[in-house]
Amino acid sequence: MKALSTISVKYLILLIAISVPSVSFGQPDEEQVALAIERFRVVMVNPDSQVLADLASDDLEYVHSSGTVRDKKGFIDEFMQRWTNFTSVTIQNQTIKISGDNAIVRHRLVAEADNPGYPSRVDIIILMVWRKEQGKWKMLARQAAKVREK
Repeated sequence: MKALSTISVKYLILLIAISVPSVSFGQPDEEQVALAIERFRVVMVNPDSQVLADLASDDLEYVHSSGTVRDKKGFIDEFMQRWTNFTSVTIQNQTIKISGDNAIVRHRLVAEADNPGYPSRVDIIILMVWRKEQGKWKMLARQAAKVREK
């Protein structure tokens, strides 16, 4: 039997790669969600309306620890109008759990803020739901809560 030529082997590999839909050449979903959250962390300090719009689902429900609820437009306005003016944001103890096209994210957010009339240090816990929409992870829901005092 004749040995396969180099071109035949390359063609065979390409044929296998495109015929197996379960093979993923991209990043795992957890990594994609973590990158989206990092983009959000950065844009919280340096607001950019296009980045905020890109990160948020049109169906976004964004809830503060105070109970204030915002939709996508209110979420973007919050940062662009500096209603919440973070000077630094750190995320701690983050967990990401993928469930189909959804990701459940929990973490602690510790930040410094410059908001007259409010404490300069923010220390809250966050629960977020991200949804994969047209191949991109979008924030669908966010709920902040105060850290329980010891």
